Amino acid sequence: MSLLVLDRDGVVNHDSDDYIRSLQDWQPIPGSIEAIARACQAGLQVAIATNQSGLSRGYFTLDTLEEIHQHLCQLVEEQGGSIAGIFYCPHLPNEGCDCRKPGTGLLKAMEAELGQSASGAWFIGDSLKDLQAGRAHGCRPALVTTGKGEKTRQQLASPDVAIDAPADIPIYDDLASAIDAILSA
Repeated sequence: MSLLVLDRDGVVNHDSDDYIRSLQDWQPIPGSIEAIARACQAGLQVAIATNQSGLSRGYFTLDTLEEIHQHLCQLVEEQGGSIAGIFYCPHLPNEGCDCRKPGTGLLKAMEAELGQSASGAWFIGDSLKDLQAGRAHGCRPALVTTGKGEKTRQQLASPDVAIDAPADIPIYDDLASAIDAILSA
């Protein structure tokens, strides 16, 4: 079973510059839940890697984060799929941890818990940090233009960005179109 890695905010659900602070704030992007279920039904093991510094900032509690993740998993299960694991970094950007993307600690934890290599897996994200983490760990990064994705597409066009040329990274409108392309390849 191949692994498929997803970022959460901006990929699976709508993002907010004010953070996703409650279950009420967490709203799936249309088609994302069904797309995750399709990936599972096609034999992919789906896992999520997400930076959640709102925990350290005190914007929400661990119980709230777990409630959001439980709801996400339930929605996917209702569509006939499952989330193999949700891996998150609670640290602030300046704490220097290895788990905060673009670090690869979440991917290493994912491999250890799931017993499967993330090397060569698709990593679908909406931010430069997602793409950098995926590339640094040997994943195949893909960009969606939901969330921060359109801004990231513009960053990729900049000669100052430390990642391979944008032609090397497939870009999709949303998670549903990304998963459809991966499954049809």
